Amino acid sequence: MPTVRAGAAKWRARASAAQQDYLQGAQRPRRNWAEATRAGVQAWIQGIQQALTDGRYERGITPEAEQLWRARIEQVGAQRYSQGVQQSQDRYERNFAPYRQVLESLQLPERGPKGDPRNLDRVRVVAEALHNAKRRLRGGG
Repeated sequence: MPTVRAGAAKWRARASAAQQDYLQGAQRPRRNWAEATRAGVQAWIQGIQQALTDGRYERGITPEAEQLWRARIEQVGAQRYSQGVQQSQDRYERNFAPYRQVLESLQLPERGPKGDPRNLDRVRVVAEALHNAKRRLRGGG
């Protein structure tokens, strides 16, 4: 059996050369992603509930996990961030458009002086309108 270091090096080398295989797997999956995901919802819920019951989720919140989270952002995520945003502009526009329409159609109460509690009514109107739009758009009522 190879050492852990040798196994990790082999994994890295093979994975680095597998970009095309990765792409083809997404283009021609064995099962339809949506159907497989839908079929697995109850198992996912049960797994999450069991992890919470067993305390596994909370035990994973460690200083080491936080260090790894930060290191992966610095080493990988930061370089990919702007590219991902650039590639997502159309989707952002499409997904935000209904919320923009809601905001533009609001009739807000009169603004009061700075610190006036009536200004909270303006916030409430916006929050409720956006929440209702989200529920409607996502099929939640």
